[in-house]
Amino acid sequence: MTFAVVFPGQGSQSVGMLEELAEAHDSVKATFAEAADLIDKDLWALAQSGPAEALADTRITQPLMFTAGVAVWRVLREQGLPMPAAVAGHSLGEFTAMVATDTLAFADALMLVRQRSELMAAAVPEGQGGMAALIGMDDQAVVELCESVSGDRISEAVNFNAPGQVAISGHIDALEATVAKAREQGCRKALMLAVSVPNHSSLMQPAGLELAKAMDLIEWNDPSVPLVQNATAKAAVDKVELLTHLKAHVYNPVYWTRTIEALRDMHGVTRVLEAGPGKVLTGLGKRIDRAMPTLPIDSPQTLSAALEAVN
Repeated sequence: MTFAVVFPGQGSQSVGMLEELAEAHDSVKATFAEAADLIDKDLWALAQSGPAEALADTRITQPLMFTAGVAVWRVLREQGLPMPAAVAGHSLGEFTAMVATDTLAFADALMLVRQRSELMAAAVPEGQGGMAALIGMDDQAVVELCESVSGDRISEAVNFNAPGQVAISGHIDALEATVAKAREQGCRKALMLAVSVPNHSSLMQPAGLELAKAMDLIEWNDPSVPLVQNATAKAAVDKVELLTHLKAHVYNPVYWTRTIEALRDMHGVTRVLEAGPGKVLTGLGKRIDRAMPTLPIDSPQTLSAALEAVN
């Protein structure tokens, strides 16, 4: 069984996440305790008590989901999971994938993730940026629609999550205009998302350029297994190429459909494990290729099922 591990990003968090897994495996809370010592914030307490609105703040969501993904990865390895054929992470999850492949130390990655969250939150004045989802339109049609709306105000296709499922990002008024036009064109579902940051749009370029400076101060290693990156849907040949793409990650699209297809076509993957809270990537996997099942891992039960499936 050739398998890959993927790590979720923002949007998979929920109040009470990983509670059962933490009761069964001490390393979950130990990972969160390690994070608390590094950033002086009790992410575990926030995750368990909420409220959900607090968890949705990108300055909380990003370090929270990163730490959660690493915690699940550590449990998997403790339970005897061999290294996968390849890994990937959705948006923020790419940082988790780097820890899993020893490309980056946990402490360095967490500090970058925290800085990333703060820079992204500050990049656009509050209330001016956001995201929307268009479901049931061809990818190219979404790109062309966004281009027809964009001018001084930005609307861009940024997350190609699954066939017919694209997230767009930019200024609120431009996004609302895009959503309205999409509905006029017969888009099955077009709606604004509860996201206050225009993730992966060109508006994030100042944040990305500042974050790149911090990346240059950290020690990087070549990934221990292929790490398929969002920006290219390919595995970088070494840490230099990987870092080049990661520096542009914040303000470039996430090609998730192509990433999953690359795991299948380039790395021979026949099964995928989603290591982290929620089942967002599992759901996207069904839309991309039902013949390559994705198994979520966020509880003792799902952990057992996943380990059984790949051993």
